[in-house]
Amino acid sequence: MIPLRDNIPARTFPFVNYAFIGICAFVFFLQVRDEGEGSRLVEQYGMIPARVSDPAAEIEIPVYARDPEGNVLRDRAGRPIETTHPAAPSPAPAWATLVTCIFLHGGWLHFLGNMWFLYIFGDNVEDRFGHVGYAIFYLAMGAAASAAHYVVNPASPVPTIGASGAIAGVMGGYLLLYPHARVLAIVPLFVLFYTVVLPAPIFLGVWFVIQLVQVATVASEATGVAWWAHIGGFAAGMGVAWILKIMHYLNPPADGTRPYTTHRVRFR
Repeated sequence: MIPLRDNIPARTFPFVNYAFIGICAFVFFLQVRDEGEGSRLVEQYGMIPARVSDPAAEIEIPVYARDPEGNVLRDRAGRPIETTHPAAPSPAPAWATLVTCIFLHGGWLHFLGNMWFLYIFGDNVEDRFGHVGYAIFYLAMGAAASAAHYVVNPASPVPTIGASGAIAGVMGGYLLLYPHARVLAIVPLFVLFYTVVLPAPIFLGVWFVIQLVQVATVASEATGVAWWAHIGGFAAGMGVAWILKIMHYLNPPADGTRPYTTHRVRFR
C-alpha cells in the first residue's frame, strides 16, 4: 500500500518537516554526486554497531569484490565474492552516528520512499508537537531506532543508514494522536491499481505487523533492512506521544477533515 494523503488538515505550516526533507535531499545529492564519496560518507556517518561498541576498534566492512572496471566478481556458482576493507574513520563521535545515520540513504527508492512517508505523516505530528518539539522528537526517534538496531546487533560491522526508523517514530506518534484519521492509499491488484480509504490504525497497523513478521522470519543480513530500527522507532513514537498527550503538553488537533474520492485505474 502506498499512501497518497490523509484527511487531517494541519493548522500550521510544517517548515520543520520540510527542513528535514530538504536536509536529507541535500545529503543524498552529496552521495550520488560521486559513488566513491557516497560510500565514504556512509562509512563516516553511518551507524556501525561494532564502532559504537568499541570506538577505537579497526572496523572491516564486508563488501563485494570487484574487478578494475567495477564489475562484481563471482565464483563458479555465480555467487558474488565477498571481501572486506577498512572503514573510513569518522570525524564524529561513535555515539553521534546514531543520529547522523538518519540523513543518509542507500539509493533512489530508499530515499524517495522515506521522504514520501515523512511528507504524508510528518506535518500533522509537527502540528501537535509544535515546531521545536517536533524537531527534538524526530531526532530522538532516529536515535531510539538506531539504538534498537544496535542492541540486537552490537558486533555488526555493517553501516546502518536511512530515515526509516525516525519516520517510524513519526508514524507511531501519528497513530496515537490521530486514531480516527483515514488514509487514501493505492493498493495494487495484479494489473489494477485501486485507491482505497483506510482507517489510519489499519494502514499503520498492517505496516507494523509486516515489520514484526520480517523480524520473525527473515534475518536482517539476508535483506539488508534494519527491521528492529523500524519496530523500535514506531514503539518509541507511540510511547512518547502517549506520555506527552496525557500530560497535556501537545497542541490540540485541527478541526475538520479533508474529503477525497476513490477509483480504480488500469495500466496497459
